[in-house]
Formats: sequence, structure tokens, C-alpha cells
Amino acid sequence: MTRLVGGHVSAAGGIRHAVERGDAIGASVIQIFSNSPRSWKAAPISQEGFAGFGDAMDATGSGVRRVVSHVSYLVNIASPDRELYERSVRVLRETLAFCGSIGVSAAVLHVGSHRGAGFGTRLGAISDAINSALAESRSVKLLLENSAGAGDSVGSSFAELATIIGKVDEAHRMGLCLDTQHLFAAGCDYRDEPAAAAARIADELPTGIVQAIHLNDSKVQPGSHLDRHENLGAGSIGIEALAALICEEPLAKADVILETPGDGNGPRREDVDLARRMVGSA
Repeated sequence: MTRLVGGHVSAAGGIRHAVERGDAIGASVIQIFSNSPRSWKAAPISQEGFAGFGDAMDATGSGVRRVVSHVSYLVNIASPDRELYERSVRVLRETLAFCGSIGVSAAVLHVGSHRGAGFGTRLGAISDAINSALAESRSVKLLLENSAGAGDSVGSSFAELATIIGKVDEAHRMGLCLDTQHLFAAGCDYRDEPAAAAARIADELPTGIVQAIHLNDSKVQPGSHLDRHENLGAGSIGIEALAALICEEPLAKADVILETPGDGNGPRREDVDLARRMVGSA
């Protein structure tokens, strides 16, 4: 299967507009928020009379082949606060159910923060939340995203991510979305040895688990633990190291999704074109 390259686009106005924005930047894969990323009660995006993304892509003759959703930033399934945890589980369940109904193939999730309770203490609650959400849709995979490691965030280490996946009942429906900037900010400086970083992934995570890549340069230095994306080649990592990393096994088959700022409105066509050349550099 051909490796897909694209970026995060706005879903404002509904499904058709998200697909059109993907086509405008030359994307074969797009990532959206299927509801507001910063609201607990936001309505899902409009379907505009389409049964789902497949219908919209057929109707527009779109080059977009795959759609991924990003779960709301408010969700924190690692939280020890009961109210926040329960609200997070509800939103995660609703997101996967809606994604399944409109033809979204996978949802990307930041696990959240244990807020000092400790990863081990919250592991059972995290896996319970994921098991509950996966039951809402048989067609949607859940991709855990590695964190930059700020505060008590979960998932900055491959060991934590592997442990979570190992506790999920349907582990075959799990995957990893590797964010290149988060990896760098968490302390993995792969500029000189991208092959060594890829070898760590292969050693510490299940085979084939990396199913998507958030391809971002970094505004900050390694070990800063700050989530600060930059346009490709304009940040601290650089195009050469990024291209080398994403073309290494076990990353070489994962779809590539840009979350770069562009001119302030997200990835541009020139950014997607550059990412496609980087993928082809292998």
C-alpha cells in the first residue's frame, strides 16, 4: 500500500470542506478534529448530507484517501480526578463512535497527565478507558501519541506506551502516532543518529505499532519538554534528520501527517510537497 502524506486541516463547515482543504494542500491523508478540541459539549462536525467521508471524497473526486481524527485536548484518561476522568472517558467514547459512523479510520489520543498520582497507579484506569472506548466502534483504531514529557504527562517514554498497549484487551486495534517534535523535546536528540532512535522504537515497542507520524520540526531544543511545532527546516531538528528518521524501519510504512504552523493556518501545499520528497528520499 502506498504511503500517504498530508496534514491537519480545519473541519469548519463540515466534511466536504475538510476534504476540499485537504485537496488544496495536496494531501492524500488528512487529520481533523471531529469536534471542538477545547470544548466538552461541542457538536460533532456537520456531515452536510453525506453518509461519511467516503461519500464526500467520491462526490468531489478528492485525492484524499484516509481521514484520521485527533481527540480533544481536554481529554485526560490518566487523571486521578474522578470527575475529569469520567468526562474524559465519555468524550473519548463519543469520539470513537462518531468517527466510526463517518468513516474515520483512526483517532489519535494524548493519554494525559497523572497529576502526581504516578503512572503505575493510573495504569488500570487508562486501560479501562481505552477498552470502553474501543467497544464503541469496531472500525476505528486508537493511536496513542508520544508526549513531550512536560510535568506529569504520560507517554513520553516508549516503555509507558508499550505498557499501556499491553494492558488493552484488543491490543491489535491499538497503534502509535509518533510525533517527531515531541520525541525531540522529550530528550531524544536524533540529529546525529536517527537510526539509533529508530532502533529504540523497534526494541521497545511491538512490531508494526507505528501507524502514523506527526512530522514537525521544533521551535525548542532537545530535552525542553515543550510542545512547540515549527515548519520543516525552520527549527532545531532540520530536514536531513527528520527525513532520515521517518525513512528508517520501523517508521518507513507509517502515513505522514504535518501539524506545522505554515503561515499561521496550518500546513501549506509547499509543506506537503516537501514532506513527500522527504518520504521519497529513502
